[in-house]
Amino acid sequence: MPGTLVAMPGVLPEGETVPADGSLPATALTSVGARGFGVYVHVPFCASRCGYCDFNTYTAAELGGGASREEYADTVLAELALAARVLRDNPPPRVDTVFVGGGTPTLLPADDLARILDGIDRTFGLAADAEVTTEANPESVTPESLAALRAAGYTRISLGMQSASPGVLAILDRRHSAGRAVAAAREARDAGFDHVNLDLIYGTPGESAEDFAATLDQVVAAGVDHVSAYALIVEEGTRLAARMRRGELAYPSDDVAADRYLAAEAALDAAGFSWYEVSNWARTPAARCRHNLLYWTGGDWWGLGPGAHSHVGGVRWWNVKHPTAYAKRLAAGESPGLAREVLTADETHMEDVMLRLRLASGLPLDVLDPAGRAGAERARAAGLLADADYAAGRAVLTLRGRLLADAVVRDLLP
Repeated sequence: MPGTLVAMPGVLPEGETVPADGSLPATALTSVGARGFGVYVHVPFCASRCGYCDFNTYTAAELGGGASREEYADTVLAELALAARVLRDNPPPRVDTVFVGGGTPTLLPADDLARILDGIDRTFGLAADAEVTTEANPESVTPESLAALRAAGYTRISLGMQSASPGVLAILDRRHSAGRAVAAAREARDAGFDHVNLDLIYGTPGESAEDFAATLDQVVAAGVDHVSAYALIVEEGTRLAARMRRGELAYPSDDVAADRYLAAEAALDAAGFSWYEVSNWARTPAARCRHNLLYWTGGDWWGLGPGAHSHVGGVRWWNVKHPTAYAKRLAAGESPGLAREVLTADETHMEDVMLRLRLASGLPLDVLDPAGRAGAERARAAGLLADADYAAGRAVLTLRGRLLADAVVRDLLP
C-alpha cells in the first residue's frame, strides 16, 4: 500500500515509567534541536465521530465529567510550562514548526489557538520563518475564524476533505457537504494563508474511479498548494470495521487502492504538483510540510496534549490518553507522560530507513549494511529504485516502488 492514514493513535504502546517531573536522561539533552525542533499540539475534541476513526478523540458525550473544552488551552499551557522546566538548561535554539492536530482543533475558539501559539513563542521562541499549521474540518471554520487564525500567526491550514463524493462522505460519516472543503480552501486563501492542504482518503467501499477523478478535479480547481492522499485502512473497534464484519460493506481492495494512487499521481503531476513523500504532493518546495519533514528526518519535537507523542534526543514518550487524566496530572504538578522508550541504535536506524525511503530525496546507500545493500540492488533490478539515483549513491523509489514501499523497506532491513 502506498500510504495509510496517520494521526494520534487510539492505542498506545507499553514502555518504561516517565518520572513525575518529566525529566529526561542527560544524554538526550546534549543537542536538542540539532535536526530541528517542533511542537505538536493535540486537540482531542470532535463534534461527531467518523466511522473509520480510531484516533485519540472524544465527542462531548464521550468525554464525561472533568474534561473541559473551555479550559483546554490553559491545560496545554501548563504542559508547556513543564516542557520549559525539563529543557531549561538545554532549550532548543528555536521552534521551527508548530502543528496543531486532532481531533478538530478549530472547535476551539481562534483566541484559544492564538493563546497556545503565543505561549509557545514566549516559552521557546518561534523562528522568524516558522511554519505554523492547524488542521481543520471544513465545517468548523468560517471566513472570520480563518482571518483570526492568520492574524494570530498561523501560516498553514490542513483541511480534511477526504472526498468530493456525497456517497463516500456518507460511508465515512463525514458531516460536511461535498463542496464545503473546496469552499473552505478558497476562504483560507482569501484570509491570507499562503499554504493550504487538502487531505484525501481513497479506496473507500463504494468509491468509483469516476468519484475519485471528480475529487481530484475539485482539488486542483481549489488552488491549494499541497495535497495528502492516504489509502483507507480499517481499524478494529471502529464503526466501519463493524459494518464490514456484518457484510454491509466490502473490505478495501489493495488493487483498487493502487489504481487510485496512480490516478492521484497522474492528475496531480499534470497540475504541477510533485511528490516529496509517498502520500504527499506539493506545488513548490516551499509548500512541503516542514513539520512532517522534521518527523521523517529525525528531528526533535514536544507533543502537548492527551495521547501526544514526543521525541527528544532519542527518547520517545507519550502522554496519558484521556483528557480528564491529562488535566488531573498537570493540575497536580506532575508530568502527563504515561510511558517512554529510549531508542537503541538499531531502532533509530530502522526508523531512519523506513521514513527516509518514503521521501523523494531518498536514502543514502552508505547507511545500509551489506545485506541492506544487496536488498537495494534487488529492488533496483526489479525497477523499484531509480537507476540514476542509485548510481549517485541514493535509494529513491520509482513510481512502481512507491506502490511497494513497505516491501522495499523490508528488503533493506536486517
